[in-house]
Amino acid sequence: MDLTYISLEKKDRVAVAWLNKPKANTYDADLMRDLGSVIDDVRFDDEVDVCVLASRLDGVWSAGADINLLASSTPEYKAMFCLDCQETLDKMEATPKVFVAAIDGHCVGGGLEIALAADLRFASDGPWKIGLPEVTLGVLPGTGGTQRLPRLVGKSRAIDLMVTGRTLIPKEALEWGILNRVFPRDRFWEETMAFARGLAYPGHAARAAGLIKRSVVEGTEMSLPEGLALERELQNRLFAMADAKEGFRAFLEKRKPRFQGK
Repeated sequence: MDLTYISLEKKDRVAVAWLNKPKANTYDADLMRDLGSVIDDVRFDDEVDVCVLASRLDGVWSAGADINLLASSTPEYKAMFCLDCQETLDKMEATPKVFVAAIDGHCVGGGLEIALAADLRFASDGPWKIGLPEVTLGVLPGTGGTQRLPRLVGKSRAIDLMVTGRTLIPKEALEWGILNRVFPRDRFWEETMAFARGLAYPGHAARAAGLIKRSVVEGTEMSLPEGLALERELQNRLFAMADAKEGFRAFLEKRKPRFQGK
């Protein structure tokens, strides 16, 4: 892949996508194009079960969209830019593999919107700002924030955070339900990668994890009967796979399963 602002590493069935656009990983069309290419690569790589999104910049995960770009572009360009960003994050959310945002620095505005499109969000316990302060610029979070945040924490809390523009530190964001884990900074990367590797086979049923994600992401946007039908369809697919047969057999034989990812 010809990437400008993201480098991709793969080991032990875990891909790590490193954001690296000084000074604050602000995104423009080029960075979003890189992210879309990374998502495609992970999506089609049978040797990858989990993707971790991390930052090469010390103390910054992402400060969101490039304000200089938005301030100098036409309304038509800004509209297409928002659409393109939304479509890229939709693709990540729709990919039946687990994406983890590993937040070791400030994560605000569109940066948090990228993290919200990931399946899980881990942060180090630092003095980082986490929030959607777009209202202070006279605009709204336009890369999915007004839709994903209330689905995650509830409408009232989401409106509170967005209309005030306030930011949270990681422990507060954990209490709000925005983050899944907060680790001490000196163990953050070790703990995050241990978790990611734990979701990969042979120790974990990665195909089942991917279809759990799909069932949740797609099913929660349906009526309950439609969601249950999707759940049954995906479960029946898993029943026919080698991993389910191995899981049942290992349970009956009182041993740890050895999944094959198929």
